[in-house]
Amino acid sequence: MTSALFTKFRANIAVSNASDIAISYANISARLNKDFWNLESNTAHRRQVGSYGRGTAIHGISDLDMVFELPLAMYEQYRKRQGNGPSQLLQAVKQSLQKRYPRTEIKGDGQVVVVSFGGYVVEVLPAFWEEGSDGYRFPDANDGGSWRLCKPTKEMEAVDARSVRTNRNYKHVCKMLRAWKNANGVNMSGLLIDTLAYNFFSQDSTYDAATYASYDALMVSVFSFMGGLEQQDYWAAPGSGQRVHSTGRFQSKAKKAAAKCAEAKEADKEPRKARLYREVFGRSFPSTSQVAALTNESLDASRYTTEEFIESKFPVDVRYDFRIDSEVTAAGGRGERLRSLAKRFAWLPVGRSLDFFVERCDVPKPYTLYWKVRNVGPEAEKRGIRGQLLLDGGNERRSEKTSFHGDHYVEAYVVKDEVCVARSKIDVRINE
Repeated sequence: MTSALFTKFRANIAVSNASDIAISYANISARLNKDFWNLESNTAHRRQVGSYGRGTAIHGISDLDMVFELPLAMYEQYRKRQGNGPSQLLQAVKQSLQKRYPRTEIKGDGQVVVVSFGGYVVEVLPAFWEEGSDGYRFPDANDGGSWRLCKPTKEMEAVDARSVRTNRNYKHVCKMLRAWKNANGVNMSGLLIDTLAYNFFSQDSTYDAATYASYDALMVSVFSFMGGLEQQDYWAAPGSGQRVHSTGRFQSKAKKAAAKCAEAKEADKEPRKARLYREVFGRSFPSTSQVAALTNESLDASRYTTEEFIESKFPVDVRYDFRIDSEVTAAGGRGERLRSLAKRFAWLPVGRSLDFFVERCDVPKPYTLYWKVRNVGPEAEKRGIRGQLLLDGGNERRSEKTSFHGDHYVEAYVVKDEVCVARSKIDVRINE
């Protein structure tokens, strides 16, 4: 059954809007080729880069990257201009794309021109191929303007070579780690995920020829490897060696995922195995009802139908740091933080007031905040399971009470430009 579970999981996280993305890439390329090369082509001079170009993106990807190569003569032209030449070049590209998309939001953003589509954006990096450096020279409008170098082709070549050597297991793992990141609010870039997975397969060839039947052991090993890494400011990207900065700490969540995967690996019943994996990878992993259908087991899912999921409402592509906490108070008592209390006590007693709040959030405003309060356990099933998505009232707080026994939780989601870009979860264990 492990093979069937991970086969279905891999299919579930495949990019589902590839045809729409292809049209966007083609239309952007056609406009830029016409204006800057006097050429009728929707493929020339462009390269799909980033996670999508490396073949490690999953469904819900919201940031798509492309390099568009400009005539080298333009580099000398804009390099010698008075003022901020990089900014002026970005404006020229922006004006070109506005001809094709006059009613679409298009903006220059430091190094790229961002074209916003429904549910995703395409970040266009105008650049010049530099033969001697085997990379692209591109404009950076920040701090007065400069010209920087990137080597995405070297990275893609290294990723493809590692994927071939590992029977595509490397890219499969990269995709599954993205599902884990999005499900658990882990602030990691796609390139950092690809880099760490690359390093894992560099130091361990055990799973080079693995099939999905061995993915229970493989994922324990991958998460254990990530959880055991010392914190660094950056890692070296595959192929290019360029710095991939770590924007947040991932090790503790990787350790938890390793423990949960190990527990799932040893589970003797398939629905329990699936439930544990869904805690790691989110709703893209096959559900207990799907497993029950495969194993002919009876499962009454009707009582869970009131719950809502952020993945059903918005694409999820976590890329910001975000955390919630709660102030816990008894009648007339002094408040204390829930995360601090959880380190000392396994349970909260009933009769406590909970004031959930945003502890930290680096998502640029404006954004929309949603809350979800989920009651779990037999008592919750009697009273009616909650779990609806609740729009924040504007003060980024949510008040609740500890009313009855169960392993409950509260989760919050930050939605920006119709994409869930951050999420945070906190357990609320209550004992009568």
